[in-house]
Amino acid sequence: MNAGAMVASMVLMLAPVAAGAQGIEELAQQVRATETAFAKTMADRDHAAFTTFLADETVFVGRSGALRGRAAVAAGWKPLFEGKEPPFSWAPEGVEVLDSGTLALSSGPVLDPKGQRVGTFNSVWRREGDGRWRIVFDKGCPPCAAAP
Repeated sequence: MNAGAMVASMVLMLAPVAAGAQGIEELAQQVRATETAFAKTMADRDHAAFTTFLADETVFVGRSGALRGRAAVAAGWKPLFEGKEPPFSWAPEGVEVLDSGTLALSSGPVLDPKGQRVGTFNSVWRREGDGRWRIVFDKGCPPCAAAP
């Protein structure tokens, strides 16, 4: 193979990597926007909207164990939507997406009504067949110093 063909071959091999990196960034922005909209359901006190973000087989892990499936998570979280003021809020700080573009991890602070950090959320999102991101795993933990 001559030098020109080698360079052309290398450029062709690297082109998908660059396009993939740009695609991953766009997908990460989609997940960030989805997580932000998901959090807004709590602020808006809109339990019905909250459930639209849940995958059928979602698992939320909490202090008293795991809630498995959309119906169980919806029922378990319904009391958190009662009352005029939300009991907490959250917002994504960090988002990472698999190179395949099928799964993503979002995490960030959980704040009490006074704005004090009381925890960190960790959510795994899956891009479904319709292109929407739905949450498949969620688990909170005490505040941590993990970098976003």
